[in-house]
Amino acid sequence: MTRPEWAPDDIDISVPSAARMYDYYLGGAHNFAVDRELAEKALRAMPDGRALARANRAFLQRSVRFLTRAGIRQFLDIGSGIPTVGNVHEVAQRIAPDARVAYVDIDPIAVSHARALLADNPGAVALHGDLREPDRILADPALRELFDLDQPVAVLLLAVLHFVADANRPDEIIGTLRDALAPGSYLVISHGTDEGRSTEALEQVYRNTVTPLAMRDRAQVRALFAGFELLEPGVVWAPQWHPDQPEDVGTQPERSGSYVGVGRRP
Repeated sequence: MTRPEWAPDDIDISVPSAARMYDYYLGGAHNFAVDRELAEKALRAMPDGRALARANRAFLQRSVRFLTRAGIRQFLDIGSGIPTVGNVHEVAQRIAPDARVAYVDIDPIAVSHARALLADNPGAVALHGDLREPDRILADPALRELFDLDQPVAVLLLAVLHFVADANRPDEIIGTLRDALAPGSYLVISHGTDEGRSTEALEQVYRNTVTPLAMRDRAQVRALFAGFELLEPGVVWAPQWHPDQPEDVGTQPERSGSYVGVGRRP
C-alpha cells in the first residue's frame, strides 16, 4: 500500500479507522484502501450509511449556528474526525469571526490534516487526544492558550460516544467535562442507536476497527445529559432538532439512525 504524502509516517495505514471511514461516507479524500474496503462492508450492512452521516453533519451545522447566535464563542469538538466542508470553525466564524474552535481526535491523520487546514487560522487548533481521558484534553497547553475556561464553552460530542463502551463510563467522562465548564456552557450530543432497526451486521463490521460500536437507546442518551438542562425539543431524531425548514424533517426522521440533543449547564 502506497503511503500518501499527507499521511504521517508514524501511523499504520493497514489498520482501518472509524474517522477515515466517516470521511469516506461524506465523500472526503483522506482515507486509505483499508478504510474504503471496510466502509463498503458497513454500507452493505446499512445501505443508507451515507445519508446517516449527512444527517449528522447537518445537525452539527445547525447546532453550531444556534449556539453561535446565542453568544457562544468557544467550541470544543471532541472526536472531530477529519475536517470536511462545513466544519465547526467555518460555520461559527462565518457568524462570529472571533469564535474559537479546538478540534480533538484520537486519529493522527485527522489531527495532521486539521493542523494543515488551520495553519492560517489563529482562532482554531487541532489537538491529539482521547475522549476517554478528558482531564488530559482540558489540561492541554494549546487548549488553555486558546480558551478561557472561565467563560462558556460548547462541548461537541458528535457521533463519538457510540464508540465509548459502557465499561469506559461515558457518564463519568461527561461529568468531568461538565465540572470543568463555566455556567452557561453547552453540551451537544449525537449518538447512534439500534432503536427501530437492527445494527448487528454494522456492529460486526466495526469490531474490525480499534473503536467498536456501543449503540444506546433514547433513554440512555438522555441520561448522558445529567447536570445539564436539555433545550427543546429534548432528545430527538437528528432531523427533528431545529430543522431549517419543516419539510426537512421528512416522514421518517428515525432513518437518520441518531438521537441528538443540546443541554445547557446552569
